[in-house]
Amino acid sequence: MSITTDPYTYWAPTGGHPPQSDLLTDRAIVTEAYTVIPRGVLRDIVTSALPEWTGTRSWVLSKPVAGGAVTFSQTILEVAPGGGSERPEPQPEVEGFLFLMAGELTVTHEGTDHVLTPGGFAYLPAGSTWSASSTGAEAARFHWVRKRYQEVAGLTPEAAFGNEADVEPSSMPGTDDRWRTTRPLDPANLAYDMHVNIVTFEPGAVIPFAETHEMEHGLYVLEGKAVYRLNGDWVEVQEGDFISMRAFCPQACYAGGPGRFRYLLYKDVNRQVEL
Repeated sequence: MSITTDPYTYWAPTGGHPPQSDLLTDRAIVTEAYTVIPRGVLRDIVTSALPEWTGTRSWVLSKPVAGGAVTFSQTILEVAPGGGSERPEPQPEVEGFLFLMAGELTVTHEGTDHVLTPGGFAYLPAGSTWSASSTGAEAARFHWVRKRYQEVAGLTPEAAFGNEADVEPSSMPGTDDRWRTTRPLDPANLAYDMHVNIVTFEPGAVIPFAETHEMEHGLYVLEGKAVYRLNGDWVEVQEGDFISMRAFCPQACYAGGPGRFRYLLYKDVNRQVEL
């Protein structure tokens, strides 16, 4: 079976409004086990402005709510050229992860500039000083995952910057490289209490069992389509869709093709259960 070698693509919302002739029905689902936000929901009318940012609007995909995921928030920001923020993070105890889908974003961390292009990422430790500005000719569109950092004595996470194209993906055992994961943060470094990975499936590849675990997920489809098994339901997803999964939600998927299926995946890791 062949492996897709086409350049990576990243579906990012651009807003707008559907015509009055469209039907109301869509694929949005909210349950106590999971939430599905289809890309057609990400319209102008549901954007928020953020006081810390200029030239910016945002789509909040996930935030801690009763009956849902509680460890993280995930937001798509659209920053017009020249826009940005000198003090983006209002909570010093919160860490962040940025993943750029379109445009160009310059992140200045502790006085050093890092230019992100599509596929670029930045991990920003809690309490660090950073700013961000849209420095390209088009709007910068990116994910911002935020989590309250859980400190452990003797462990200090380091900032990380790069591009997924420069990170060697790891193949899942027994899959002939048809299911692989790109990990921007070192999975062996216990200082990190969250990971944001890029997972790739070739057409026809599957998660062949219902994963049931204590980690929460924010899953944004970057490319392709698939059918996801969520808590006993089969749900179709495509590029631009978002799934939030609470802890212990059974999950599996089948990549339906015709192209590869890729998504950005948040999960909380490496910490004792707090009681």
